[in-house]
Amino acid sequence: MNQVPKVFDRALLNRRRSRIAHRAAGGDFLHERIARELSDRIALVSRQFDTAVDFGTHTGQLARALWENQNIGQVVTTDNCPAYRGRPPGLHVQADEEWLPFRAGSLDLVASNLQLQWANDLPGVFAQIQRALKPDGLFIAAMFGAGTLFELREAMLAAELELTGGASPRVVPLPDVRETGALLQRTNFALPVADMDTVRVRYATPRDLLHDLRSMGATNIAAERSRKFLRRDVLSRAFEIYIEKFGEADGRIPATFSILYLSGWHPHESQQKPLKPGSAKTRLADALNVEEQTAGESPRRKDFT
Repeated sequence: MNQVPKVFDRALLNRRRSRIAHRAAGGDFLHERIARELSDRIALVSRQFDTAVDFGTHTGQLARALWENQNIGQVVTTDNCPAYRGRPPGLHVQADEEWLPFRAGSLDLVASNLQLQWANDLPGVFAQIQRALKPDGLFIAAMFGAGTLFELREAMLAAELELTGGASPRVVPLPDVRETGALLQRTNFALPVADMDTVRVRYATPRDLLHDLRSMGATNIAAERSRKFLRRDVLSRAFEIYIEKFGEADGRIPATFSILYLSGWHPHESQQKPLKPGSAKTRLADALNVEEQTAGESPRRKDFT
């Protein structure tokens, strides 16, 4: 049996989240924004979800949005950190995001807001979610994706190379939209969809950005990170490089967050099926308003004059 690589130190993640739980709301603007987006996407689905799970509820923004949906019955929240129990109030199950404690075919909806990117075994998590859903049950999630905080990554890397001659991972690796879309297919979700939204946040200083990252519990938890404290001169130089390279005319600095939105359904016979090859009743050339050409020739637009 292949052992899952340990990319993230999840024990460290839980300790950090526990420490900031009492003040996490100050850095939860992304959770709030994404909870609204996920809620809006779910609202577009005209069906009843009797049992929904907010998987990795954090401070409960998504759970509260789900409760407002008239098509959703019971909402169950889960989180691995005891400090978030009861936030929001209601039925809560303490559970690690790498282990879904629900029986097969028991859930109508599983939703997750910025928690699954910390899973070491993301394919395993997706497979568990697919198994826990009823036929025609929906999985929908948002997670940080590749490109998130690229400005901070570049500044930290340049500062460490300049002052120490080496570098340690300072921003954790994250998947891209193609990888997550392919993963939904590999774990047997029907009608999989993956898209990306780029959120650009402006800060007065890089230190303000780090403050928000700590409030989110989103600081470096890479398993291969250096165990040495980051030197003050390296951090100061990283701030200088950040401002030099990415600073804007008004003196503020940008921070980029790439948000991946994923959705997929547990297969059901009522769902749309792709057409068999050769079964189309309309030629692609007609739809594109061009003449059909043999391979290698350039299409010519039809002339209706």
